[in-house]
Amino acid sequence: MKATLFLLMAIFTAVPGFSQSHDQAEIDKKVRAFLNKHSGEWYDMNVPAKDGKLLHDLILENNYQRALEIGTSTGHSSIWMAWALSKTGGKLITIELDEKRHKEALKNFKEAGVSDFIDARLADAHVLVPKLEGPFDFVFSDADKTWYRNYFLAVDPKLLVNGCYTTHNVSDRPGYGSNSDYLEFLRSLPNYKTSVNSEGNGMSISYKTADR
Repeated sequence: MKATLFLLMAIFTAVPGFSQSHDQAEIDKKVRAFLNKHSGEWYDMNVPAKDGKLLHDLILENNYQRALEIGTSTGHSSIWMAWALSKTGGKLITIELDEKRHKEALKNFKEAGVSDFIDARLADAHVLVPKLEGPFDFVFSDADKTWYRNYFLAVDPKLLVNGCYTTHNVSDRPGYGSNSDYLEFLRSLPNYKTSVNSEGNGMSISYKTADR
């Protein structure tokens, strides 16, 4: 528990400084309180805090505003991204198939104070993702792993140049859960530059350098 609280304190103090309005300061206060209160409770197919912070920082550092999440679960990663988007003036579309998890996520978004920055959809991502118009400048894929490549191919034409496509549970380490075939596919793309962050549960980070 002490280690988790220490991590959260480090995360909150590491957010880049900028001039905050009163409204933003209130949002920050509410999100921090929510994450502190629920630290250690994110077991239902959610990301760990390190991965949430990474998503937050990628959005903030690149001033992304049009974000898509494939696989909400109960909303831990969504809250981190929406927190960043509250600072960039953006919004997140997030998709969840399971109705129970979707309802729990909506409750969490409200408690965290970030509902205004999230368009949460209860839908089958296999069907909805190809229909989304975009454009997007940031994507986080964390749904069914066997469909990772299909999600990427559906979103690629809608991702802006200099945009970022991230995928959870991807690692350079061999073995179960590394999704090595998918990572090899990403690295073969001439118009993407892909790296892997090994902290947390592993995440590929692919920046789009040009249209095909």
